[in-house]
Amino acid sequence: MSVESQRETHSFQAEINQLLNLVINSLYSHKEIFLRELVSNASDALDKLRFRTITEPELLGDQTALEIRIIPNADAGTLTIEDTGIGMTHDELVKNLGTIAHSGSREFLELLSQRGQKDVNLIGQFGVGFYSAYLVADRVEVVSRPAGKDAQAFRWISEAKGTFTIEPAERTTRGTAVTLHLKADQKEFLDEWRLRSLITQYSDYVGHPIQLQVKKPSEVIDASTGQKGTTSSFETVNKASALWQRSKSDITDEQYQEFYKHLTHDFEPPLAWTHFRTDGNQQFTSLLFVPKHKPFDMDGTARRRGVRLFVKRVFIMDDCEELLPPWLRFVRGVVDSDDLPLNVSRELLQDSAVVRSIRKHVVKKTLDLLEKLSKDKPEDYLTLWKNFGPILKEGLASDNEQKEKLGALVRYESSHQDGLTSLADYVSRMKEGQQAIYYVFGESRKALEGSPHLEALRKRGYEVLYLTDPVDEWAAQGLREFNGKPLVSALQADLKLQETDEEKKEKEQHAEGLKSLTERMKEVLKNAVSEVRVTHRLTDSPVCLVLPEGGSPAFLERLLREHGRDMPRARRILEVNPSHPIVEHLRKLHERDATSEKVTEWIELLHDQALLTEGSPLEDPNRFARRMTALLTQVAAQTVEPSSNGAASATQASETAATTGGSSPQA
Repeated sequence: MSVESQRETHSFQAEINQLLNLVINSLYSHKEIFLRELVSNASDALDKLRFRTITEPELLGDQTALEIRIIPNADAGTLTIEDTGIGMTHDELVKNLGTIAHSGSREFLELLSQRGQKDVNLIGQFGVGFYSAYLVADRVEVVSRPAGKDAQAFRWISEAKGTFTIEPAERTTRGTAVTLHLKADQKEFLDEWRLRSLITQYSDYVGHPIQLQVKKPSEVIDASTGQKGTTSSFETVNKASALWQRSKSDITDEQYQEFYKHLTHDFEPPLAWTHFRTDGNQQFTSLLFVPKHKPFDMDGTARRRGVRLFVKRVFIMDDCEELLPPWLRFVRGVVDSDDLPLNVSRELLQDSAVVRSIRKHVVKKTLDLLEKLSKDKPEDYLTLWKNFGPILKEGLASDNEQKEKLGALVRYESSHQDGLTSLADYVSRMKEGQQAIYYVFGESRKALEGSPHLEALRKRGYEVLYLTDPVDEWAAQGLREFNGKPLVSALQADLKLQETDEEKKEKEQHAEGLKSLTERMKEVLKNAVSEVRVTHRLTDSPVCLVLPEGGSPAFLERLLREHGRDMPRARRILEVNPSHPIVEHLRKLHERDATSEKVTEWIELLHDQALLTEGSPLEDPNRFARRMTALLTQVAAQTVEPSSNGAASATQASETAATTGGSSPQA
């Protein structure tokens, strides 16, 4: 017997109770989502009716209002969501509510698509949103009457235990009423304030009025109690109009600003905004704002509300990270998509080409907005940079695709001027023959301005950028170059300054002349530095520490240690200025006595000074202080009480002063 003749085909079997339990309790992370889902279903029913009335106007009849009503009943413990939409027949109730994961909206759209009509926005796509009602209810009743003359109403009832019933019902108007018999621990959803806040959060921009039944004190005295009673009335809670869906030409600046304040609860108007719509394969609309001030929730201690995601005007989530990179997290606004892929519960985005395409558009439009602001309103842009510059610079270190645009947006302090400058302006001021954009990284401008690492650059008249944000070192390494000019740190060992043949020859001669001393320095500092060498980087300082390839600046190391990172101190390269009096006199001391302990002390003292200059802590600050005190005492004594041997004392004082960085008393 062949394998084919033995092959059997079976249908999957499902335990309905378990399947319902999975759908109800596993898809949604927040119980409050039920209201969004049921309001969305009601909105779909209204949209279906509105579309059908184009060719069947008689469906409206005398009831022209298209609206959603939410009715809490504390006495009965029920919450009703009612619409005046298309309604459902007996068979549609069985199919739409009795078949898990069957979506009437999806079926309707497929029918329209077959007819070549695709201009109706319906939210439902999975057919499971209705069952979110059981997150808060133990029994659900649905009474529905389809649109049309002489239509019959039916009631659908289920406790989500595997069965449901349908029976004829009375309903005088078309539409559907979903009544939730709330669980004992879910009565909070009968509170007027709670319902208002949920409608505002999730359904504020649904295109139909959402009316909430509220109770107010009555002026009429109840004869039985002798107290004022209450009256019920309906109030429209949602805006029912999404500003971002309107044409830009129909919106004033004041309306944009008011919408921003409503969206963000910011008292100040935004600094700038961009409003755009894309068509084609991915249809979405976006309205993005740049705040004038740093939002209070940017520090990470509160829930951020960045770009809010909507699908067909229904709120899906706050702070949609998938649509905006972290380095643009200060941007506020909305993205409303017609076809954004969500997971079944509509609480999470699915990674897809559509998401990546939308993200790419949003990033591009935001950067275009910032570029325009920097050119048209430079003062406003400096306000933005002051508040959000460190965040933007994160993109240089993390987003290789956008680093060219970001490079044009960055601003730094500079040795050329007070205030901030752009890289483009820096390049325009570069000296003839200058090959690179030079920068130095440290704690503050004041700490960097006198850095010995800049002496050779200042001598050549080169401008230096002062990078003082913790992210700057990574940002500069990520950018690497701008307009074809490499970014070079003045702290790096390989500074690659152009030298004449004469300067190179002089450097070689100095290196040879100091070879014995540099060997001694290398021996004394063998555990602290990786190399000792002669340099022409320095003009006024005797020594400095520079970074080997891959080394981190001292300020960055200290920041990382302060944040709990185990950062061993990298061994630097000690560069020696052969023309400095201290180095010259130290060479003479070393030549007189190659094993002198005093030379060892001077070498260690110079190294400590270099550590302080670069911003590194000293391992033994007390020892350093004692040495400085001893040296200052010697100089003071020789200055106040000169020896009878004037020539000898002058030489000794000169050597002592030189090794301490001071001046000879004879000078």
